[in-house]
Amino acid sequence: MNKLLTLWRFSRPHTIIGSTFSIIALYIIANYGHPFSTNQLSVLAISLISAWGCNIYITGLNQWSDVDVDKINKPWLPIASGELSRKAGLNIVLFSGSIALILATYLSLFFGVLIALIMLIGTAYSLPPLKFKRSHLAAASAIAFVRGVMVNLGFYMHFQQTFYQSTQFTALIIALMIFVIAFSLGIAWFKDIPDTQGDAEYQFNTLAVISGRLGAFRAGYSIVSLAYLTVIGFALAGLLPSSTFMIVSHSLLGLVFITMAYRLDLKNESAIKQFYMLFWGLFFVEYVVFAVATLI
Repeated sequence: MNKLLTLWRFSRPHTIIGSTFSIIALYIIANYGHPFSTNQLSVLAISLISAWGCNIYITGLNQWSDVDVDKINKPWLPIASGELSRKAGLNIVLFSGSIALILATYLSLFFGVLIALIMLIGTAYSLPPLKFKRSHLAAASAIAFVRGVMVNLGFYMHFQQTFYQSTQFTALIIALMIFVIAFSLGIAWFKDIPDTQGDAEYQFNTLAVISGRLGAFRAGYSIVSLAYLTVIGFALAGLLPSSTFMIVSHSLLGLVFITMAYRLDLKNESAIKQFYMLFWGLFFVEYVVFAVATLI
């Protein structure tokens, strides 16, 4: 049981949960207007396992490569705390990545290439010579491109091509992609706010290090607020299904985000971490909202 808990924490659970919500929602959106089937659910299950493996590969590799920084910023993580050896961590990373690639390629060449490219960007994020993590622009761009474009459009295309041998892009998937790109930039900037000590010491030029915590927070706040307004704009223009539901839900969720941001004390480490986890909660809810809009 302890080993399973260690593996769970090593996987960075909030990212696993986020991937699960997003992929199930994308399956529902890609299947819009068609009946669900048992065969489709098996494809969904294999796709999820592949995505989880890819997720563990990326987050695990990041922990394996930045142990010294994590000992300052996140000393509770399994490798940084000594609970998991670097060798064991690397073995988990390689095994997870292999499973992800094998299962994805089994489903289709397109999906195999998609997962391979996501893993390649994740590798470049953490390892030299590129190590995107050292530059706030490269890091934010990589996170936004993977979560916003490759996951949303890639998995959407994967499901549509697997089930219907064609791809039809709709305003719904475009609106979701735009929203998640903006939200991912918020993730990239918010996650570095509590890590300024270790990042500055090891010369990771995050936005929070360069512009200060307030600068990074304002950038994230602005782009995420714009994301909510963009979806409301799509709905007001009648481009989305269940327009009234989308307007009301995004108005309420946007208000929740603004309230969270207004109450945040950037000098309180505990408050910053709580805000970041609640922010991920809004990420989960967004996919639920888009899926529900497709179904009702």
